[in-house]
Amino acid sequence: MTDSDHPYKRLFSHPRMIADLLLGFLEPELTDTCDLDTLTRCNGSYVTDDLREREDDIIWKVAYGDRSLIVYLLIEFQSKPDYSIPVRIMSYMALLWQDLIRTGIIVPSE
Repeated sequence: MTDSDHPYKRLFSHPRMIADLLLGFLEPELTDTCDLDTLTRCNGSYVTDDLREREDDIIWKVAYGDRSLIVYLLIEFQSKPDYSIPVRIMSYMALLWQDLIRTGIIVPSE
């Protein structure tokens, strides 16, 4: 994580900021179903299967009707274009899903 990432990560660690972000960027049909008072910050640190650490993602859970909605904020500044970013994001998402399943937040349907 670069020094420029820290202020943004701190800013997005507040539930009110996340609620405002969701209200400002998502369609009202989606946010009307969210109970923004239930915003809960989730673990953002993972260990990959080959025991490398991935830390500091910003992940929130919010009640969405009778389900939960996972909000994943990836803030990463690059000093130059990184053409592998789609693959990196895919691997970050896979780590997130593995952790959500491992901790029981998400239960895969059979």
